[in-house]
Amino acid sequence: MLHLRLIVPADRTEGVVRTIEETVGTTHLVVLPGAARDPAGDVVMCDVAREAGDALLGDLCELGLDEAGSIAVESIDLSLSKRADKAEEEAPGEGADAVLWEHLADATHEESTLSVTYLAFLVIATMIAACGVVLDNAILIVGAMAVGPEFGPLAGLCTALVRRAPRLAARSAIALLVGFAAAMALTTGFSIVMDAVGLFDRDMLERARPNTDFIWKPDMFSFVVAVLAGIAGTLSLTSAKSGALVGVAISVTTVPAAANAAVALGYGEIDQMWGSTEQLLLNLVGIVVAGTLTLVAQKVLWGRRAVSPAPPLPETGGSAPGPPPGRRPGPRSSSAGEAGRPPQGPDPADVG
Repeated sequence: MLHLRLIVPADRTEGVVRTIEETVGTTHLVVLPGAARDPAGDVVMCDVAREAGDALLGDLCELGLDEAGSIAVESIDLSLSKRADKAEEEAPGEGADAVLWEHLADATHEESTLSVTYLAFLVIATMIAACGVVLDNAILIVGAMAVGPEFGPLAGLCTALVRRAPRLAARSAIALLVGFAAAMALTTGFSIVMDAVGLFDRDMLERARPNTDFIWKPDMFSFVVAVLAGIAGTLSLTSAKSGALVGVAISVTTVPAAANAAVALGYGEIDQMWGSTEQLLLNLVGIVVAGTLTLVAQKVLWGRRAVSPAPPLPETGGSAPGPPPGRRPGPRSSSAGEAGRPPQGPDPADVG
């Protein structure tokens, strides 16, 4: 279940309340007139089944609530209520399969920003991986994979492609390009310093490395693993099962490949540098392609479910189809009163 806390301008409260009441899968509706001060308005709260949440959020945004008021969404870890159980039963589909597109866009927006923290994690992860490739230590490689934050911009790029959001796509691409360029440049300098103090040696890079040779010798298995990781990572984001991201992080060799390329560049090992770069690009492309196709598939499958008629209601015995899942029954009216907007005068969101 999801908990919604809304700040609603007083002249739109009736439309918002009607929307919530007529949405399949909602319960625990609370209206506090005049409780909000900034912005001024009424506070409306309700619980909604996750599988009906995206449609309800879309309806509320169409009412202009995201501009004239506020929409806050929280996940409910525990709800002991028969009404909540009934709401989840009435909502079509399974909550684990539902995609909250607004939540996904907000999460990927934050994770795909080129920030100091993001750069710090990526640089540190690449340097740890550099130690791993020189020492041929698989434990260090796995640790570097887990520390690397690169899946955030990759997920942002996938989301931007599906939602046709050029700004998010540009932000994610910049985070990836600038982040990896900075990490590889600093790791090259790091390897030179480590060589100067006697901790790194050219022979350590050129010798047989059975545990880490795969990093600069890409093959089709590299692409297959990247595709599978992209699917798993995307599903973990959309289903709120973030624990799976750890497994995704340690299954692709983006950070180790960047580290091996940086160390090889420092020693002038061009073959290893190009092989590692190819491995890096292969993983990035595989994750983006798989993640994008996964989101497209989820969008199509959930969209088909959203337009399927609901089963007949047992208490009425009727055979007419119920309202579309997560939507108010009947088509939306274009009139201001039916949409919950003020019947007269301009929309405050437009003139603001």
